[in-house]
Amino acid sequence: MLNFQYYTPTRVVFGKGTLDQVGEQVRAFGGTKVLIHYGGGSVKRTGVLDRVKASLEAAGIGYTELGGVVPNPRVGLVREGIALCEKEGVDFLLPVGGGSVIDSAKAIGYGVACGGDVWDFYDFKRTPTGCLPIGAVLTIAAAGSEMSDSSVITNENGGIKRGCNNDLCRCKFAIMDPELTMALPDYQTACGCADILMHTMERYFNGQPESMALTDAMAEALMRTVIDASRALVKEPGNYAARADVMWASSLSHNGLTACGGGKGDWACHRLEHELGGMFDVAHGAGLAAIWGTWARYVLPACPGRFARFAVNVLGVEPQGDNTATALKGVEAMEEFYREIKMPTSLRELGLELTETQVLELAEKCDIATRGNLGAAKHLTREDMAEIYRRAR
Repeated sequence: MLNFQYYTPTRVVFGKGTLDQVGEQVRAFGGTKVLIHYGGGSVKRTGVLDRVKASLEAAGIGYTELGGVVPNPRVGLVREGIALCEKEGVDFLLPVGGGSVIDSAKAIGYGVACGGDVWDFYDFKRTPTGCLPIGAVLTIAAAGSEMSDSSVITNENGGIKRGCNNDLCRCKFAIMDPELTMALPDYQTACGCADILMHTMERYFNGQPESMALTDAMAEALMRTVIDASRALVKEPGNYAARADVMWASSLSHNGLTACGGGKGDWACHRLEHELGGMFDVAHGAGLAAIWGTWARYVLPACPGRFARFAVNVLGVEPQGDNTATALKGVEAMEEFYREIKMPTSLRELGLELTETQVLELAEKCDIATRGNLGAAKHLTREDMAEIYRRAR
């Protein structure tokens, strides 16, 4: 077990009807002029945006707005948001949506507080020294950005997707009403569940000889819960209890809780998918599902005992003759689960037909982005990355 620090300053306001508290929460954290940041038309069609505005008006808080965030949020819109905030005197950011919207708001917060080119923070040229305060209204359970220190942005110039991790961007509060996720398409719900599971798996496959028993048990329970809830939502999309479990799991899977005592985690699947997202603009959760099985089989020989434990404790696999056999059964069971919720298990199922040139470019970009330091279950070289992309086709 490794020493750790656990820092989660976000106030969570969870449950039915909590959206109407957003103005009160913004005022409690000192906001006087808000940028409401959102994606497409869903927050308008469902009335969420109108309710947010009404709550802000009731609290006497001014606002401006910027929509247009897309999956794999673009730095171009971030720069537009920075300019708008500076023009309007914005002192508080209010993303309304999922991880893409929250990540875009975090980048805007860095840019307003720090000046200069915001992409510098994602291109390893500068470290943020400040961020505008942020409160999130979650309408998609997936990324966990509402409680994490992470922001991931795509640069349209070159199709480069990069992350920046810093405690300065952690949300002051998160409004989490599971009813707001009821209108999501089934595919988006499934992508979210895949992302939640992967956030926990990235920390679970940590390469450590010993982890904390309590942390492992919490991680395993979280993953079992998300798998059960995902299956329930396939059959009954309006199941409030399942929606609530998934929404809370999205936060707990990415706020550092399941990493306590286990180190920084693996993160290979996320990094490999980031390059797919940057180059091909694929849905993040689907990209993770498409790459996971290949990655698992590739690194499994380095830690068969850990994969065997995952198979038994999370997926209910009966122990086989040895750890490797049990572990492989677990990989098969996980891929079968992905198929149940209509997630891809290969890049071809994701709609990609990679050429060898693209494989090498993806591996090169991933190696540069991780500075040659990727993987905890198994350290991956650039050649390893390329081979995983090849085998995942």
